[in-house]
Amino acid sequence: MSELHFKYQAFDAAGNVQNGLLTADSEREAIRLLQGKNLTPVKIQETKSNTEYSRRKKISHTDVLDFTTGLCTLVEARVPLDKALRLLEGITESAAMRELVRDLLRHVKEGKSLADAMESHPQVFTKMYINIVRAGEEGGILHDLLPDLAEFLEASARTRQAIVAAMIYPIVLLVTGIISVVLLLVFVVPQFAAMFEDAGTEIPPSAAFLLSVSAFLQSYGYLFIVLTVVLVLAWTRMDRYPGMRLRKHTLLLSLPLLGTLILYKECAIFARTLGALLGAGIPLIRSLRVAREVVTNTVMTKQLLQVEEDVRGGAGLGISLEKTNLFPTLLHQLVTVGEESGRTASILLKTATTFDTTVRNQMAALVAALQPALIIFLAIAVGGITITMLSAVFSMNAVEF
Repeated sequence: MSELHFKYQAFDAAGNVQNGLLTADSEREAIRLLQGKNLTPVKIQETKSNTEYSRRKKISHTDVLDFTTGLCTLVEARVPLDKALRLLEGITESAAMRELVRDLLRHVKEGKSLADAMESHPQVFTKMYINIVRAGEEGGILHDLLPDLAEFLEASARTRQAIVAAMIYPIVLLVTGIISVVLLLVFVVPQFAAMFEDAGTEIPPSAAFLLSVSAFLQSYGYLFIVLTVVLVLAWTRMDRYPGMRLRKHTLLLSLPLLGTLILYKECAIFARTLGALLGAGIPLIRSLRVAREVVTNTVMTKQLLQVEEDVRGGAGLGISLEKTNLFPTLLHQLVTVGEESGRTASILLKTATTFDTTVRNQMAALVAALQPALIIFLAIAVGGITITMLSAVFSMNAVEF
């Protein structure tokens, strides 16, 4: 097991102050090592370089899923938590994840709960994840809750992979087509200009238009790149300002088709998170707060805050969701049924699966329609440029003849 690095300040037997560095598995082990050297530690601190290095490393969703699955297997086998973490550290392939597991183990050995240890890594473990682990530790049912948590992560990963996989081909096709058209206009079309000048004939209007577009791209084409970068940066920086972020998310939800996909995707996240938390025995108000923080769309977050207030005031969750006039009818109707039957958690999880399926199906239909549309559009663009310039050449030859 790799060790951590600590800076220390301690008194020796003669009362002199000693400063130095040492390596140990944990802070407690570092204190024990210093006492073994007849030193009385006054101050001990993990070096920042180690912590900062850990933060710079990227931990993927797959790493978290593998960690959760492995921890679930070991905890179900009734392996003590510290031993389970030590085993996971030994079998984890990702260096970044291995370092994180080592940090979790260090905190657990120092007496912290696993949930408290995970709170120091908010960029890796979501609030929903931490709350479920805390509920399992407090109720002694961690072995019952971890399988549901692993299933939750797997379902989220499947949806995310389906969306990414569906968009790869259209994006590649669009980028390739744009590059092809730009190359034609910048490098091929200008060659015809020299031919027309040498021939001294009148250039057809369509060819003259393409030549002017080509000249403009050659002179000011870089402005399009600058404009694209500026627009992308402006779009991403809108999230830094609450008012601009709210307008941005309102615009996204109002877009035809895409807005529905975003709404259903966020509803799936909300329903699955809330269902998992309620299934773990976490109170409704606390579960709503955590589920609200998991949703990324500001418009929906604002409405969920009002839902939380209504529920706190004694209203039903289904009725509160319906009052917003934002969430799909299916969601608040099924939640109402779940409240009446006492099966809110299970119905929320099934609803999340339904929304995920809807998103995947609509994405598949959108991509199926988008691919031939892009192919036709690019064929018209490339073919139009080629035919226009060749027709101008043929007309020039006909005049000469």
